[in-house]
Amino acid sequence: MKTLGFIAFFAILGAIARYLQALVVARIMGGPFPWDILSINVMGSFAMGFLFFETLERITVSPELRTGLLTGFLGAYTTFSTYAFGALHLFERGAWFIGGAYLFGSVVLGLAATTFGAWLSRKVSRG
Repeated sequence: MKTLGFIAFFAILGAIARYLQALVVARIMGGPFPWDILSINVMGSFAMGFLFFETLERITVSPELRTGLLTGFLGAYTTFSTYAFGALHLFERGAWFIGGAYLFGSVVLGLAATTFGAWLSRKVSRG
């Protein structure tokens, strides 16, 4: 139950951080390119790589706090960091083909699923 509390608390902070960063970056950068989302994905990926190993190898924190930070905060901030870490995990174990297939498949299937979801929503809403 303590782990769930940490996840919930840090998820709130992660969602707020994502929202505020998106506002600031969109205001600064503007234009049609989604700089806000790119900045969140890159920052979240950096934070996942850094915090995962810092809290595993260097800094002593409780497993509940670690899960709250990595799953709660970063999960609400960006799921892209988890995606990138999953690929790193495969590559570090020498599973290059599987890692590449995971990266490529996630992007292609994710885009296909998003496209299908948008198409279905438009189709249903038109009757």
